[in-house]
Amino acid sequence: MFSSDNKKPKQQATMETSTSQNIIAQGTKIVGDIASQGPFRIDGTVEGNVKTSGKVVVGKSGFVKGTLQGENADFEGKFSGKLILTGTLSLKSTAHIEGEVHTTKLAVEPGATFNATCSMKGTVKTISNESETEQRPKQTVPTAKTERPA
Repeated sequence: MFSSDNKKPKQQATMETSTSQNIIAQGTKIVGDIASQGPFRIDGTVEGNVKTSGKVVVGKSGFVKGTLQGENADFEGKFSGKLILTGTLSLKSTAHIEGEVHTTKLAVEPGATFNATCSMKGTVKTISNESETEQRPKQTVPTAKTERPA
């Protein structure tokens, strides 16, 4: 009887933790490294390294200085440092990004400031290889057409 009561609260606590979002509120400043499995919402200031397997949202008042690693990120605020994403980086019109960016996809709204070196990996390389392959047959076909009428 006691063992079944102990198991249920642990399972519920685990489920709540995995679906909850980490929030760094406006007016909060954190100096140091942060690691989490869940998503982040940053409206305050973080100076240090942030590593998560989830999504990061930086609000208009948010500022991150350091290295940020995650899956996807939406920026309305400021970032300075190294940004490493396995998914998409979305910059809203109020975003201000400086530093080094490594991502798979990039979406930038008009008005956003993006002063960074950007490296895009993954699907971008596949697309460029396909376009090179498509260009070669197109060059061969016109040559064949030119030879037939002459």
